[in-house]
Amino acid sequence: MTGPVGPGGPAGPVAAQPPAPQDGRRPVIDLRRVTKIYGEGVAEVRAVAGVDLVVDHGDYVAVMGASGSGKSTLMNIIGCLDVPTGGRYLLDGVDTRRLDERRQALLRNRKIGFIFQSFNLIPRTSALANVELPLAYAGIGSRQRRERAVAALERVGLGDRLRHTPNELSGGQQQRVAVARALVTQPVLLLADEPTGELDSRSTAEMLDLFAELNEAGRTLVVITHEGEVADRARRVVRMRDGLVLDDVRLRPVVDRSAAAVGS
Repeated sequence: MTGPVGPGGPAGPVAAQPPAPQDGRRPVIDLRRVTKIYGEGVAEVRAVAGVDLVVDHGDYVAVMGASGSGKSTLMNIIGCLDVPTGGRYLLDGVDTRRLDERRQALLRNRKIGFIFQSFNLIPRTSALANVELPLAYAGIGSRQRRERAVAALERVGLGDRLRHTPNELSGGQQQRVAVARALVTQPVLLLADEPTGELDSRSTAEMLDLFAELNEAGRTLVVITHEGEVADRARRVVRMRDGLVLDDVRLRPVVDRSAAAVGS
């Protein structure tokens, strides 16, 4: 298994090579020579210019880069919100190139839990109802929806805020509701886009502690961020520039997947 490097090879001696899975499971993310091109001719823009990226179960990856580096486009591809122009993307072993729009949406709903900077909660709707929503889309019955949503909110420390609406919660609590909503479908991947961008320093620290707890329990996280404080808490930092992976640094080993309770 090769690590995520640009076309010229690893970016120096610190470039990380992802370890081979110890438990025989396929990677959560497997991108091979992925490109995303907008426009044609002189107007052509290579937002992603040939990225290889492999993320195994239990990893916690921060993707960093300046505006225009390609990190947001890469996030949209990883999240099945956009399709690459070229290359191959396997999400938990599923080749996304072979899926039509409807099946991509189903895959996205089942495999990925999204956490956004702006929370994206429904106003005037309780925390419990917000967390239940993805399960309703998936056709889960009301009783099971309620049980799973309550458990997810308790998991993020909001068991006493089930009936509160977003305007009755702090920014940090609203982001915890968003995390619970991402967890409730039991996805293989948590994908967070600038998740601390609208939080104060205290709420940011609490959110990063929660991410660390989830990862220790076996959750796989990919966080798009420009904040060094956020990246420093990850196990691995991938930096992008001009649509390519500039470097890929392993900060900490991947959690022991054989001992992790991935479904927790």
